[in-house]
Amino acid sequence: MAIVEPVTPQNGSGPPRLRISSPATRETIGDIAITPAAEVRATVARARAAQPAWNALGFDGRAKFMYKALKLLLAKQEAFMDVIVRETGRSRVETIMMEMFPACDSLSYYAKRAKELLADKKVPMHLLRTKKLLMTYRPLGVIGIITPWNGPFILALNPAVQALMAGNCVVIKPSEVTPFSSRLVATLFEEAGLPRHVLQVVEGDGSTGAALIESGVDKISFTGSVRTGRKVGEACGRALIPCTLELGGKDPMIVCADADLGRASSGAVFGAFMNNGQFCCSTERVYVAGEVADAFTHMVVDKVKKLRPGTSGDFDVGPMIWPAQLDIVERHLADAVAKGATVLTGGKRNAALGGLFYEPTVLTNVTPDMAVMSEETFGPIIPIVRVGSDDEAIRMANDSTYGLSASVWSRDDARATAIAKRLDSGSVVINDCGITYGAVEAPFGGRKQSGVGQVNGETGLRGYCYATPIISDRFGMKEEQVWYPYTADKGKLLQKIMKWMWGTPLGRLLS
Repeated sequence: MAIVEPVTPQNGSGPPRLRISSPATRETIGDIAITPAAEVRATVARARAAQPAWNALGFDGRAKFMYKALKLLLAKQEAFMDVIVRETGRSRVETIMMEMFPACDSLSYYAKRAKELLADKKVPMHLLRTKKLLMTYRPLGVIGIITPWNGPFILALNPAVQALMAGNCVVIKPSEVTPFSSRLVATLFEEAGLPRHVLQVVEGDGSTGAALIESGVDKISFTGSVRTGRKVGEACGRALIPCTLELGGKDPMIVCADADLGRASSGAVFGAFMNNGQFCCSTERVYVAGEVADAFTHMVVDKVKKLRPGTSGDFDVGPMIWPAQLDIVERHLADAVAKGATVLTGGKRNAALGGLFYEPTVLTNVTPDMAVMSEETFGPIIPIVRVGSDDEAIRMANDSTYGLSASVWSRDDARATAIAKRLDSGSVVINDCGITYGAVEAPFGGRKQSGVGQVNGETGLRGYCYATPIISDRFGMKEEQVWYPYTADKGKLLQKIMKWMWGTPLGRLLS
């Protein structure tokens, strides 16, 4: 049985439905209806009608609902985790870490700081000294948020909070693989008393997402695969609406010879197997200095063997969430072994647990021509490559179509920072991994095929606004010198100003 499968409506009529099952136990969780395109358009229309009143509340008025939602989330976190754990199969500790903790931080951070980050800003004019410039940030209107299955609650809530605090209304389209976890966002805000239609959810498959893009929203925030992201970007281009695309990654980890190997090996295991590798910033390639490669690899294998798979109680590693992703993991492993890779531990499904469990796997003797080194695996495999120098590690790390995140491990902060600055990556972490999305002050996004635009922090918050420059006169002049009529004398005067301003040292200094 698939995790998502079509079912016939009970009465034989109505919209098509999808049945969702647990990836850990295969037990049925529930059904959802695929929202028709006409209803998606009506949902967006309701959001657009509600947006002016929501924006009129101001930052303080909107923040009150974020704080109410935060209080409720703290009180109801166990019940929320029940839903997320049932739908994803991950442990409760990992659910707290990945979903609950950052959700609380997001609600608090943007409620507290959006007013300051989006405040009107006076900008000095370097040339038009008779003018003054005021930058203002106005909400775009209605934001469509299309979310993935690997972080179904936080990846719906976090962009929604930013969009809401900027004064927009929001329509969320969750992944059909984990719809009930994303639906919790609407439940949370409804119980917090959010005005009707300010945040709504439309459920379904890819057709629902396509309908949302074409429904007249003012921006799309998408998190998902490169393949789907291309389609989203193309559709947004046709509709002439902005989008942010947070796509895949093939994150490299560089371990220098002077690294703390105990910390680095633990970081490699955590970075590769958190959420069973189903994390956009998971460590998917490790490049380790040759003189410490054997010791590092031994430590990694030893720690991986101690990871505890499970479905209940205390465990470390849950199942793959989506069957199609498990197929990719198995294809990558088979391709690597066929081309000469060595499996040091793992390398197969965990038959004892059933469900979609795959053993955490460590590979060596990997080469660039293997799919596991070039394609996003998004699963529990960590390939380790021995390198001869920092330069070689940097070259191999940059040899990728992806560029989402990376990590560098060294006791020498200056050395690590110098390496980080040479990596073609949206973000780099030193002596840690996978934390950039959770660092709310930092803009998060990818280079190359890892995405378009950035989310989070001041950059992400302003991305849900239209930056409007307002330029006004400082001195109340009756008219400007460059207005009509045009005369030869005006032209000569402008040329003299140009020659002085950009042709003399004093002019260049003052301009």
